[in-house]
Amino acid sequence: MMAIKPLMLNAYDNVGGAAIATYRLHRGLLSIGVDSRLLVLQKGSNDPTVITLEPQSRLKNKIAAFYARRDEAVTRQCKAEGNRYFSPARCPDRLASKVAAADPDLVHLFWVNSGFLKIETLKRFKKPLIWTLHDMWPFTGGCHYDDECRRFRQSCGKCPILGSGSDHDLSRQIFERKRTAWRDVPITVVATSNWLADMARSSSLFKDQRIEVIPNGIDTGRYKPLDKHAARAAFGLPQDKHLVLFSAFSAITDKRKGNHLLVPALRRMAGSGWGERTELVVIGAGKPENPPDLGMKVHYMGDFHDEISQVLLYSAADVTVAPSMQENLSNTVMESLSCGTPVVAFDIGGMPDMIDHQDSGFLARPFESDDLAAGMMWVLEDKTRHDKLAEHSRKTAVERFDLKTVANLYLSLYRDMLE
Repeated sequence: MMAIKPLMLNAYDNVGGAAIATYRLHRGLLSIGVDSRLLVLQKGSNDPTVITLEPQSRLKNKIAAFYARRDEAVTRQCKAEGNRYFSPARCPDRLASKVAAADPDLVHLFWVNSGFLKIETLKRFKKPLIWTLHDMWPFTGGCHYDDECRRFRQSCGKCPILGSGSDHDLSRQIFERKRTAWRDVPITVVATSNWLADMARSSSLFKDQRIEVIPNGIDTGRYKPLDKHAARAAFGLPQDKHLVLFSAFSAITDKRKGNHLLVPALRRMAGSGWGERTELVVIGAGKPENPPDLGMKVHYMGDFHDEISQVLLYSAADVTVAPSMQENLSNTVMESLSCGTPVVAFDIGGMPDMIDHQDSGFLARPFESDDLAAGMMWVLEDKTRHDKLAEHSRKTAVERFDLKTVANLYLSLYRDMLE
C-alpha cells in the first residue's frame, strides 16, 4: 500500500470554523495511518504534528500579527461593506522554503489568509496541489462570501462589498493576480458542499480544474447525545422550557450569520404564545449593551472552545437555529446533528447537504423570518415527532460525516492524484 505524506496548510489550527474542520481532518488522517502534518501561521494547540513557519516566539507572533494587520488595513481603507471579510493576500510569506524543506508528497491547502499565503507563492510549491474550499475566496477577487453578486464568473470589479463602482477596483486587481499567477497550475479542488462546488465550477478561475465534493468530518464518538437533564443542570439552564440554541462565531455582529433575521423570527414565536415556554441560548456572543427584547429570556453564554461544553450545550437544546444568509458546510449544524439536536435553517448554500427537510430539521424559505419561526415551532410542538427528528439527526451525522469515513475519502483522492 502506498504511504502518503501530505502537508496541510491552514492559517490557524484552532481559531475559526475552517481551522476546526481542518484540524479534525488532520487528526482523522493520522488515525487511519496517513503521515499528515499541519503547517500553520499561528499555532494555538500543543499538538507536535502541527508545525509553524518558525519556532514560536514573541517576535515571530508579532510578525505574524503584523502581516495579518497589513492585509486587514487594505480592507479598512476600501471600507468593506458591513465589515465583511476581504483578503488581498499581498503580504510576503515564507511558505515556499518551508514546504520544500518538508518535502511532502502533496500540498493540501485549506484557509490560507490573514497574511499566511501570498497569491503568487502557490506556483512555487512544485508539488501536486489539492485545495479544500471552506469559503469562496480562492475563486473571487478578495471576498470570502460574495453576497450573491457572482462577479467571480468573469473577473470581478465593481465590488459591492467594497462599495466600488469601478471595473478596475481592488477586487479586479486581486482577481487578475490570481489569474496570472495560477495560469497552467493544476489544482485538484475539493468543495465541502455541493453548493460551493457549483460556485467553483461557474468561476472563471476554477472552471477548468478538477472539482470534487467531500464534506467536513466530525468525531461522532465525541459529539454524541448526552442526558438532557444533566446537560442543562451543568449550565444552570431550566428543565421545564424549550431551549433554542443559536451558535456562531461573531453570532450577533456578523450580518451573514443572520441575527437580524432571527430576531423577528423569535418575536413571531413569542407573539404566537411560545415566549413563556421557550428560552434562547446564544454561543459566540456576550450580552450586548442594549439587548433586543425578543419576548423570551436569553442566555448569552459567550465563547466556548472546549468540546465538552459544546457537546453539553447541543445536548441541552431542543433545536438549533442557523439563520445564515450564505453558508458553506456549517460546523455548528454538523455538531448539532451529531448530538441528536434537530436544526432549522434557511434553504441555502450547504444546508440541504446536511438537513433533510422535516426529517432531521426544517429548511425555511430564504430569507423569510416568519417561515424560520414556523420551522422552530414545527420542530418543538410535537414530542413524538421531535424524538424522531432527534434520532434522524444523529443518524445523518453518523452516515454522512463520520471523521474516519471522510478521512478515507481523502486518502482515496490522494492516491488517485499520485498515481
